[in-house]
Amino acid sequence: MQTKLTIISPDDWHLHLRNGEVLSKVLPFTSRHFQRAIVMPNLQPPVLCAADANIYRDEIVAAIPDGHNFTPLMVLYLTEQTDPEDVRKGFLAGELVAVKLYPAGATTNSDAGVKDIEKIYPVLEVMQEIGMPFLVHGEVVDADVDIFDREAVFIDQKLIPIRQRFPNLKIVFEHITTKDGVDYVKSCNENTAATVTTHHLVINRNAMLVGGIQPHYYCLPVAKRELHRLALVQAVTSGDKRFFLGTDSAPHLAQYKESSCGCAGIFNVANTLPILAQVFERENTLENLEKFVSLNGPLFYNLPVNTGTMTLLRSETPHALPDDVVTNDGVIKVFDPKMAIHWRVSQA
Repeated sequence: MQTKLTIISPDDWHLHLRNGEVLSKVLPFTSRHFQRAIVMPNLQPPVLCAADANIYRDEIVAAIPDGHNFTPLMVLYLTEQTDPEDVRKGFLAGELVAVKLYPAGATTNSDAGVKDIEKIYPVLEVMQEIGMPFLVHGEVVDADVDIFDREAVFIDQKLIPIRQRFPNLKIVFEHITTKDGVDYVKSCNENTAATVTTHHLVINRNAMLVGGIQPHYYCLPVAKRELHRLALVQAVTSGDKRFFLGTDSAPHLAQYKESSCGCAGIFNVANTLPILAQVFERENTLENLEKFVSLNGPLFYNLPVNTGTMTLLRSETPHALPDDVVTNDGVIKVFDPKMAIHWRVSQA
């Protein structure tokens, strides 16, 4: 049995850092293990222009612990009023890496998002021209669509028409949760890719609903049936270059998760890499972990691969869950994968 694995330093291609004290508390878990991360722009207020992104970047950089080698990659929050020329200038100046579509009402802080897809076509035209990635929260929000079907319906109603209209646009189908999503990405060429989260690889919807409501397993998109989880595992462990890690680690204080209207989001970055090593070990594909966390993302984003390395070690005895994160306003609970984790990141 393999007990040591050294890989190129990984990146996280979908991350929520929030701001203020929460940012300062959760950022070290990312910057300790990941060299870069795509930082989501759904703050309050959201990151709406390149100037906003620069301000947010400065806040993140100021919070990076001494000795950590970490670069935040900034993303614009797309609205129907987004200025295509601001997008162009921000990307060409290196201030922006991508633009993010939130269908209005789809997830946390998405109320300012897009209702009419066609109104963002001028922005997509510019993005296609300059090679800027379009990050998509792929769910419809129609009241007559079951929440477990939102992703599949989005593919048919929104994503396929966008792809037909913009064949050369680089699209990242974010945090896919279904076999439908896997099959769609596999049917596309290299201009379409997908991120997959840590938690969607190890839990299905039972985690949320069996034994009482389990709010710390509630995320958006919600976890689906086991057949969908298995499709995700097969996709990422295969080494297919169109799939790469986006943790979608989304910290919330426990009291807001456990309330009568609990918010969506799972804080998983504290133990993501050991969990992933366990997933790939179970599939006998540890040799492909590096592709998923370190190689496929830079390839899609046309960025250089990191130069450092990371070593993971396996022990016979499972490791305890990391401690929860304590803030002045409450606790952020670390994701419990409901499985024994025998891997850890070496601190050497």
